[in-house]
Amino acid sequence: MPDIQENLPLPLYNAAQVRELDARLIAAGTSGFELMRRAAHAAWRALRRRWPEAGAATVFAGRGNNAGDGYLLAALAQRAGWRVRVLAVGDPQQLQGDAALARDEARQAGVAIEPWSECAALDGVLVDALLGTGLGGSVREPYAQAIRQINASGLPVLAVDIPSGLSADTGCALGVAVRAGLTVTFIGLKLGLFTGEAPDHVGALVFDDLAADPYIVAAQPVSTRRLAVGGVACLAPRPRTAHKGHFGHVLVVGGDLGLGGAALLSAESALRAGAGLVSLATRDVHVPAALARRPELMSRGVESANQALALMTGADVLVVGPGLGQEAWGRSLLSAAAGLDRPQVWDADALNLLAAGAVGAPARGVLTPHPGEAARLLGSDIGAVQADRPAAAVALARRHGAVVVLKGAGSLVADPQGRLALCDHGHPAMAGAGFGDVLAGLVGALLAQGLEPFEAASLAVWLHARAGERLGAQGRGLAASDLFPAIRQLLEEHSPCLPN
Repeated sequence: MPDIQENLPLPLYNAAQVRELDARLIAAGTSGFELMRRAAHAAWRALRRRWPEAGAATVFAGRGNNAGDGYLLAALAQRAGWRVRVLAVGDPQQLQGDAALARDEARQAGVAIEPWSECAALDGVLVDALLGTGLGGSVREPYAQAIRQINASGLPVLAVDIPSGLSADTGCALGVAVRAGLTVTFIGLKLGLFTGEAPDHVGALVFDDLAADPYIVAAQPVSTRRLAVGGVACLAPRPRTAHKGHFGHVLVVGGDLGLGGAALLSAESALRAGAGLVSLATRDVHVPAALARRPELMSRGVESANQALALMTGADVLVVGPGLGQEAWGRSLLSAAAGLDRPQVWDADALNLLAAGAVGAPARGVLTPHPGEAARLLGSDIGAVQADRPAAAVALARRHGAVVVLKGAGSLVADPQGRLALCDHGHPAMAGAGFGDVLAGLVGALLAQGLEPFEAASLAVWLHARAGERLGAQGRGLAASDLFPAIRQLLEEHSPCLPN
């Protein structure tokens, strides 16, 4: 994920909402040129903090207001004694309004403005002021070639507001997009900076609200919210007279022949996250290993749906799918679970069988697909899901009447009413087997302790990602079960077991 500031606001906006917010600020008395000037100052401050010894900057400027920010930044750098020039993609004389005023100020400051050429020698920090948040389709030439030149330069890159070519709504690279080391974004955080392909393009992220009127900002509708300490639910402290019956009974159903580890990871995750009782319904052959690893689990071998159903009816929450397989054994157990009215978390092969039409989704379900499973559930393909992850998450939630966790960089939590939350934490070291199984068990434990599905899924995703982030600093080789101590610690920091 990008190097995220800890003090970033929680609301996230799509491009249209940011434009509307900008218009409201202007209508309230702050001129567009004054907002542009503030943006340039914010970007210049961030540039100097990141690369204080650079002494030179090359600004790539397009033909809109994003270019205006770049021209004003160039003027600031020129006045500070840096070597500065602007490479203009398109005729700078065609700029209009505030962007034209910014161009004129750069000229008055002595900035050299030259036509862009793919043969141009580049110097210092490259400032991407080519395309802003209004880009709706694939990047066209000559902008695409200018972006490729930036990416191939090997020089440090600052993106103004958003890396050119990255969709502000979806985080999808629209053909080609700038890979920045630092992005400075303004007024409102764009959803597309946090999901999809954004982590490979945004770099470190700095936000400046440009001294916008907080009352106007608060009145603007938002697209979604980031999951953070102040934006996820807390578990209540436990009374000193608490016993295991107060915190729910989770049953994990899965582990067909040769797949027992996935179900065991989910069960141990539920146990470590505070469920009062955790049972495991799996193949007989896996029971000895489960008992040897974690005797606190009530591990039962089941060979038929009737045996499994007897266990399911005694549980408060079901976690179905880890290692379930798609053979007759797994299909029969999933069918038994689907008919029960209780909170259920479906993962892995439960989702594949749902996509195949073998069963319908549970009435109070949380579905946790990765992009491939999401594509099967939508009858689509991975490319289409990744091209607009927020829309895919909401569509899945509405289609199946369930809370959906669309996993991946910038994981999303959606409900059938269209509510959406985004997690901007995580670490590439989590790219391995078993991490989804741990997440499924964690959601189940939080449901068992009284959280509603959307709140349970949101808190679980945040805890899971933050734990991976803490441990990922150690590098490759992170195992899914390594997360358990970190999740416990984070959960205690966030929701202390005992009242203060």
